[in-house]
Amino acid sequence: MELKQLQYFMAICDELHFSRAAEKMGVSAPNVSQQIRRLEEELGVLLFDRLGKTIVLTDAGAILQEHGAAVFQHLQQASYAIADLKQMQGGALSIGVLPGDADLMFNSLLLDFHQAYPTISLSLLETMKVTEQVCDRSIDVGVTIGPVTDERLTSIPLFHEEFSLAVSKNDPLASENFIPLNRLHDVKMVTFPPDHQCRKLIDRFCMDKGFNIQPHMVTTTLSSLLHMVQSGVGACVLPRLLLDNLHNTDIKVVHLRNPTPSQDICLIYRSDRYIGYAMRTFIKSLKAYIETAIRHSKSS
Repeated sequence: MELKQLQYFMAICDELHFSRAAEKMGVSAPNVSQQIRRLEEELGVLLFDRLGKTIVLTDAGAILQEHGAAVFQHLQQASYAIADLKQMQGGALSIGVLPGDADLMFNSLLLDFHQAYPTISLSLLETMKVTEQVCDRSIDVGVTIGPVTDERLTSIPLFHEEFSLAVSKNDPLASENFIPLNRLHDVKMVTFPPDHQCRKLIDRFCMDKGFNIQPHMVTTTLSSLLHMVQSGVGACVLPRLLLDNLHNTDIKVVHLRNPTPSQDICLIYRSDRYIGYAMRTFIKSLKAYIETAIRHSKSS
């Protein structure tokens, strides 16, 4: 069996039409037909049933299609690996995160990563469709809320994210170490808009306890939320990991209980893609960054 014959065969599987497959491959239809006949003679089976102008795969053809797809996937992976080697430990990587997470997690990580690996180009995209865009290959990797169960994707758990209340150091609540979640019903709040993933999480937990937050002020940026908290305009629920690593003496962190709002964060990428130097290095750096942040949070 020659590779060219397998390419012709896979093209026909895609098109289910000899002439269109030939056009796709840039050769004549008789040439494609001849190669497929030789392949069938070599294997001793029919690969296609020809029903007038319509063709369908036989059982043997379906088996060859499955293994043929694996062959070309391995060849593509080899091509990626060789290109990765030629780039001398450089490369590029696109990363998708949920809106707000660029501020919450990635700003300092990206700076540290660039300083450590200046030959790797990173692009960061905020999107509500992290999973979909990883699946359609418009981004390389995504950081999103788990669990992600799409069979096309590999999911790596990163951490379990808990949320706490941020208040001004002059707020009466600043003397509390923790409060029950239902106390938020009587707290003057500043929040992200309702469509923000952090706000959605908090709203869901509050509704489960039978109440809704009525924000005193709404803003789309983390920096303005923190400024309003620090100025005493209102309190805000934010990831505890973020708050513990702010080291802002004007903001006090009050833990929420009964229940504690939380979610799982994971990194995802297509299972069939080549894991090159850029991706391997980024995943390693992201895990180390999170581990360091968690240690600082526990010690603070």
